[in-house]
Amino acid sequence: MEQKIKIERHNPEWEKTFRCLSSIYQKKLGSLILSIEHVGSTSVKGLSSKPIIDIDIVIQNNHLLPPVIKGLEELGYYHEGDLGIKNREAFARTNQNVPKDNEGTIWMAHHLYVCLQNSEELKRHLIFRDYLRQNLDAAHAYESLKKELARSTNDRESYTRGKGDFIESILNNPKRIQIFKKR
Repeated sequence: MEQKIKIERHNPEWEKTFRCLSSIYQKKLGSLILSIEHVGSTSVKGLSSKPIIDIDIVIQNNHLLPPVIKGLEELGYYHEGDLGIKNREAFARTNQNVPKDNEGTIWMAHHLYVCLQNSEELKRHLIFRDYLRQNLDAAHAYESLKKELARSTNDRESYTRGKGDFIESILNNPKRIQIFKKR
């Protein structure tokens, strides 16, 4: 069975790439945005991950969404809508050179979202990221779970579902670390 989910050791280049991407968004969108957040596993030093950077651009309200969409489209992204998650808009790239930086850079894979500052999904991303950054035992347990899921499944939907209970255990009770053992 071919392994479709690839988990790599933490790579310091992920943070550097995030900073470069963030700089491009900041230059393009400027005062339209409140912050740019590196979320997901690549944002946690030492945590193995799929080599895909997750980025949340935070805006104050929906009135700012049209000019933000326009700016991101000028960089080569296209708007996919909320994909069923309220107050979080997804964007995809037209090719590997997006965002356009006038240097022809081929960017590593990344997921880009624009979130309202009061978005529940943004809050979930930040709480989970910050918890893993501060709790090495939880980060190691999460890493073990992800590696086991990558070995035992070959599709992203099953992989994502398999992480759900662990993520919810952190979000619903951040003082408790639930260790998931190998099956």
